[in-house]
Amino acid sequence: MKKNPMKAALARGTVQLGTWINMIRTPAVLTLLQSAGLDYARIDMEHSPPSMATIADMAALARALGFPILVRPPSADREWVTRLLDVGVWGLHIPQVDTPEIARAVVDAALYAPAGMRGMAGIGPHNDFTPGASLAELNEQVHITVMLESPRAFEHLDEIVATPGIDAVTLGPSDLAQELGVLGKPDQASVIDGYRQLMTDSALRHGKDVAMLCDTPRQASRWIAAGVKIIVLSSEVAVLHSAYSSMSAELRGQPVSRP
Repeated sequence: MKKNPMKAALARGTVQLGTWINMIRTPAVLTLLQSAGLDYARIDMEHSPPSMATIADMAALARALGFPILVRPPSADREWVTRLLDVGVWGLHIPQVDTPEIARAVVDAALYAPAGMRGMAGIGPHNDFTPGASLAELNEQVHITVMLESPRAFEHLDEIVATPGIDAVTLGPSDLAQELGVLGKPDQASVIDGYRQLMTDSALRHGKDVAMLCDTPRQASRWIAAGVKIIVLSSEVAVLHSAYSSMSAELRGQPVSRP
């Protein structure tokens, strides 16, 4: 049975670099990203259109390549958690985890007993069709990141972060800014950075990892220096748009915008 290389790398203290996949639905994009030097891809199902069939195909290639995908489902429901893991996804990126009760429910759905109560699926992509695979070993391959996207989540910050079975925490900057009433305002960046620091401090206290969305290498370097080990470098949509916009503007003699 294959091992999750991301969990092994994080256990060694190795920073993992990845990106969001929001639009491209061909599994071959994973080979491109791996060849570009990334360690994983995070695929969005909450705000993007991939189907379960697409995710299953991507998960099969991800396991063959040793290039993990982490998938954000539309919600923290047990149905989504179970189906994604059973098609072979190694990592979950769960949105809108506002309370420790939600965090515990995610763990309960994602891990087999005694750590949780995940439903039994027999042999399949989740265990590389290995009869008699150890449930404890399967649990060890699952990586769970929860998203803090509201002031309510930060009221329960330490309880959520400390939940057994949660591997990492991250922050939804736009949703949090919207709920805080700072979205689009001059102080948005500084306010959200303050919450990023609160989250990082809590994670370090509880021995958990932090995943941080960064738009530039400079921003990523700052958070790596602060102890963050899971870096999400923009998205394939943003990178493509920026690169083509820059080239077309240069060729048309227009001002080139640089990040």
